Parts: sequence; structure tokens; C-alpha cells
Amino acid sequence: MGKTLYLLRHAKSSWEDAALADHDRPLAPRGRRASGVIADHLRRQRITPSLVLCSSSTRTRETLERISAGLDEEIEVQIEEGLYTASASDLLDRLHAIDARVDSVMLIGHDPAIKELALSLAGEGVQLERLREKFPTAALATLAFHGSWRELAPGAAELVAFVTPRELERSPS
Repeated sequence: MGKTLYLLRHAKSSWEDAALADHDRPLAPRGRRASGVIADHLRRQRITPSLVLCSSSTRTRETLERISAGLDEEIEVQIEEGLYTASASDLLDRLHAIDARVDSVMLIGHDPAIKELALSLAGEGVQLERLREKFPTAALATLAFHGSWRELAPGAAELVAFVTPRELERSPS
């Protein structure tokens, strides 16, 4: 049975309060708008992961809150502190621990780990060059693969979609 991994970089964060710790930075107005665009995309495409893994930072939790309008209410969500400072390798280790019965996961995290993980996993895909160039805030990479989460490895997935809020805003619905 095929599995789907959605990698979502948090939306644009605010740097308005320089005294805030990085972990505590909220979304900027642009990030709030972009999250809404992604929520609309999730709803239109009927993207409903079985599990959402979200970093504990304020900006990732706010991104999750704003995109949840586009997700099924029955989705299991886990906020995990370890995802905040995770490397691409750490993220892959976390994915390996997912129950084999789970068919799709959305991971909401940070650059550069999200981009590095996507590039590592994507053995092929027409959008790979775009992903290599940049993984903007609130961008969503969709990877498909066969096997269990434990078997997920570099080059084992196909990048089947890569969307950014900017291109979604430009495209007709």
C-alpha cells in the first residue's frame, strides 16, 4: 500500500519583537494570509493526512491552527518539541517510528531540515528542480512512496507535488 508524506514549512514569521526567543516568534500578517491560502488548497485537493506532526514553536503551531480549516476534524495531531531543532536525519528517524497502519502524514517544520529531508527522499519528480532552488515559507511538498515508514529512505519517494502560497494565489481556482 502506498504512503503519502506532506512536508509543510511553517508560514512567514514576525520579527517585530526582537526580544522574543526564536521558538516564540508568531506568524507575520503575510504568514497568516499564506496559511489561509494553503488551507484552501488542502480543502480543494481533499488532502487529509491521518497524522500531523508539528514542531512546538509558536509559528508552526499557528500555521497548523490556520491550515486546520482545510483538514478533516478527525486527524490526530502531535505537537513535538524535538521537531523544533531537528535535522533532516532526525526528522527521518521520527518518520521511521510511525505505525505502519498510518497511510499519510503531514510534518510541519522548519528550514533547512524540511527542505533537506524533501530533497533527500525525492528520488524523482518533475518539480524537483524547483524544490532545489527554494522551499519558501508555507510551501507544501507532497511525496509518495511504497513500503512502510520504517523503509522510507533517501531516494525512495517521488515528489508528486510542490506548491507555494504565491503560485496558488496566482492560479485560477
